[in-house]
Amino acid sequence: MANVVTIETKPAGGAVAAPPQYAPPQAPAAGGVGPTAGGLQVTEKAIKRIRAAMAKEGISPQEGGLRLGVMGGGCSGLSYSIKFDTRPRERDRIYEFDGVRVFVDPKSFLYLNGMTLDYEETLMRQGFNFINPNSKRSCGCGSSFSS
Repeated sequence: MANVVTIETKPAGGAVAAPPQYAPPQAPAAGGVGPTAGGLQVTEKAIKRIRAAMAKEGISPQEGGLRLGVMGGGCSGLSYSIKFDTRPRERDRIYEFDGVRVFVDPKSFLYLNGMTLDYEETLMRQGFNFINPNSKRSCGCGSSFSS
């Protein structure tokens, strides 16, 4: 199931630096899906949108990145979280996709492993789209799910 989420553009505070733990990206798959790293995929459209938004917000690609997460709440029990962070946290999984870093905390990775992050821009809606095989059901708002 797919869920569309808009990005929060304010950098998160309180982040703690950690040594980089890059997962080496693989070659892009067919169908516009970008590199794969340890069970996480990001499409080329999403990479371009993340890169442009980071530049607009003044987030350094060498230090900061996009934080993906899952938190309790929402109509279906779990909600996606997406925002910029100025640096990774101590236990984050750090992925790099064509110069764009993505941070995922260990707890969220349990729910996000195997998902694809896409970016959708149509007349009806615009935003990031989580295509998550771990999602058993999602609600009408499109930003929460259950596994």
